[in-house]
This record gives sequence, structure tokens and C-alpha cells, in this order.
Amino acid sequence: MGLAFPVFLIINVGFLAWWLIIRRYRIALLPLAGLLLCIPQIRNSFPVNFHTENLPEGCFKVLSYNVMGFDGVDKPEQGNPILNYLARSKADILCLQEYNVHTNPRFLLQEDVDKALAAYPHRSINAVGSGKARHNRIACYSKYPILSAKVIDYRSEYNGSVAYEVLIGKDTVLLINNHLESNKLTKTDKAAYEEILKSPEKDKVRSGVRLLIRKLAEASVLRAPQADSVARLIAASRHSHIIVCGDFNDTALSYAYRVIGNRLKDAFVNSGRGAGISYNQHRFYFRIDHILHSDNLKSYRCTVDRSIKDSDHYPIWCHLLKKND
Repeated sequence: MGLAFPVFLIINVGFLAWWLIIRRYRIALLPLAGLLLCIPQIRNSFPVNFHTENLPEGCFKVLSYNVMGFDGVDKPEQGNPILNYLARSKADILCLQEYNVHTNPRFLLQEDVDKALAAYPHRSINAVGSGKARHNRIACYSKYPILSAKVIDYRSEYNGSVAYEVLIGKDTVLLINNHLESNKLTKTDKAAYEEILKSPEKDKVRSGVRLLIRKLAEASVLRAPQADSVARLIAASRHSHIIVCGDFNDTALSYAYRVIGNRLKDAFVNSGRGAGISYNQHRFYFRIDHILHSDNLKSYRCTVDRSIKDSDHYPIWCHLLKKND
């Protein structure tokens, strides 16, 4: 239902406008009441903020990006576009998901990444998931010292989360980089979804929706204990400064988001604007990448950057400031 919230919101606004146009004001109170009751959900889904032109001194930039294995393409002469983007980003901390490089020199090598991201002297690359290949990795490249890195213990064949202790100024910050359970949709399922949107025939919609709901529900069930594990680590942390980011594979109206973000602020909700759609393929128009932070941090200019489309996700970044600085 959380995934469908934008659709219901548009329908409700349409009803409100219609009843007002035909002057049925009493009936218009019903959709109006629904909108008022959902103000927190509306703000989470479509925040409206003004971007600060001048950033306060002491801000640092955090960027989260599911790089999709750097797109797995041959190395072009001008360099890998995702890697070039990261090198130009001027972020202080890079949190990367699906960080997979190759051993074949035709493709992107670890030494290529290290060379391009030489401005980041501190890095941690961790294999996640319990699958036999264990080829999926999560990486953090930082201009600040990474004091420790630990894979969070939860069940997943392919996905995972890593907790880092990062020294920023005089404070040790708990940084958690997530790639929660992916939705169990195959290329065929995604093609069927696109076909429904193009030609919404009754029987096709009924069978297609049932399939999509079943598979999305299966993935949601797997994400729930993963989110619980991350939330327990946050609750038990001895560090007051906390940043949680990454590919949640779920929206801001989901169990995983609500549990992990229980005592945290959403950088996009507080300093972003618009829908912030972060997945860019197969017409799945959702914000499933997030940056959350503790209350003693303030966010500025949180942006889902649509300038690069070489992964199936857009990067999300923001500037953060420690309030006690």
C-alpha cells in the first residue's frame, strides 16, 4: 500500500478538485480530511524545501549510490562514466552499493577505481550476502579516517549492510551503508509491468498485479528482519552522531524505512524537494535510496541527482553539519 500511496494521493486530490468545482462543499470535506490526516506521509513522499545558497562552514558531503557494478561495460577511452562522476562529486564520503569490479583488463579493475578516487585515502570494501559466489560488495571511500568496518549479521544471499566508525573532526560517527533485500522481480516481471501500463486490459492487469504483489511481499518479508538488525545496532550504538544511507529497496512509507529511521531524520524530507525518484528503470517511479541522520546533524541541499543515468539508480547526496560545531 505504501508503494501505491502516490496513486491514491493523486486520485484523492482529483476528487477534492472535482467536488469543489461543482460546489459540493460538504462532500469535498471527505477527501480534504483524508489529505489532512496524511500530511506526514505527503511530506515524506513530496517534501518542499528551499535550498540554501551558502553552506555553513564545517559541512561535509555524503553521497550514496548503487553503482550497479559500474554498469559492467567495457572500459571506454574517456573512462567509466560512473567512476568519473564519483571523482567529480567532491563528496567527502562515498557509500557505494553493488560495488563489483573485474579481473579482466577489458573491464573496470580495482586499480582503476583506486586511481580515479585517489582523493579518498580511507576505504573499506566488504563482501556481503551468504551466497556461494559472495561477489556482491559494499564500499565506503572516505576523506576521513575509517576506524572500523563490520558487516551486520543478518540473513541474505546477495544483500547486506556494513557499519563503519568514521572519525570526523573530534567525533566518531556511526555510518551504516545498506543494500537491503532486492525486490524479487525478474526482467520478465518488469516487462509485464511495463506492458500493463502501456495496455491496461482487465485480465492482464488482474494477473499482473497479483504476481507483482506476491513477489514484492516476499521481498518485504525478507527485508523486515534485516531492518530490525540495523535498528538494533543503531539503538545500541555508543556514538551520538549517526548516518544511515544506501539502497533500502523500499520507500519512505515502508516498514524497513520506519524501523531504521525511528529516531533519525530524513535528509531528503528536511532539505530536498519533489518526489526524489531514485530508481530510473522499468517505470518504477519510487525513491528507494535514502540518507538518514541523527538529530544532532543538520542536512542541506539533499539531492537525488538525475544528471547521470548509467546505473539503474540515481545517486543521492547531501551536506551535513554537526550542530555542536
